[in-house]
Amino acid sequence: MKHSYQTVDCANKQIPLGKQTHIVGILNLTPDSFSDGGEFSNLEQAQGHFEAMLAEGADVIDIGGESTRPGHQPISVAEEIDRVIPFIERIRPLSAALISVDTSKAEVAAAALDAGADIINDVWGLQRDAQMAETIARADAACILMHNRSIDQAGRGTDVVADVQAFLRHSIKLALDAGVRRNAIILDPGFGFGKSFEENWLLMQRLEELNELGYPLLVGASRKSMLARLLNLEDPKQRLSGTLATTAWAIQAGVDFVRVHDVQANRECANVIDHCWRHRPAAKLETC
Repeated sequence: MKHSYQTVDCANKQIPLGKQTHIVGILNLTPDSFSDGGEFSNLEQAQGHFEAMLAEGADVIDIGGESTRPGHQPISVAEEIDRVIPFIERIRPLSAALISVDTSKAEVAAAALDAGADIINDVWGLQRDAQMAETIARADAACILMHNRSIDQAGRGTDVVADVQAFLRHSIKLALDAGVRRNAIILDPGFGFGKSFEENWLLMQRLEELNELGYPLLVGASRKSMLARLLNLEDPKQRLSGTLATTAWAIQAGVDFVRVHDVQANRECANVIDHCWRHRPAAKLETC
């Protein structure tokens, strides 16, 4: 079942659905992210990259203050706030662009929303911090709910698609019960999070099945290790071609959002696939 509503609503802003794929540009304000750690931890560098991604065609900029790479070192609420909030306060008066904040901490989310963020991207789907759903609802914000699990649960022989669906159904319930609006929810299957190499690709192959949940989908496979192993590419920045292939595949599976590092290339890829796929003529009925 594909979602029935036509926009994702976040406070007084709307994201239209159906006519084009939305590009979510990644802005890591971290020293240790897997692909670009440290490149944009300076406020001036971060602002330059923010503006460049918008110019290249990003619809949303997703800001992260804590790395979620495998083996990352957790940081405190105070440290995450110190990384994220000064940047939002700097950029918000200069741009009306949609800002998403990648955090699983309700205190960070609350501070970010107060500073002007529009969307909270929770890599634990509201299931790590019990206050997160209420925090999002209180601000009338939108949210991205991602599937996650501890790495020791990967590859245990269960159906990864069924596992993702069950997890996300629980996340949706938490959101709705807290008062988050139905049309403020986006779902992310969580490629690379607590999944084996085989599970990641099985999930990609069966991505269309997640439409049964009835919400817009986001795919974030950009430069990830599932591409590195498949294509034998150690350097994350060499994985653009593989990323573009996942973008094209995801769009044809019904995905409305792709979260990427390389905005312009993915924007161009999405424009071509959208032109062929979203705007194709209705199939003519064959007659005998």
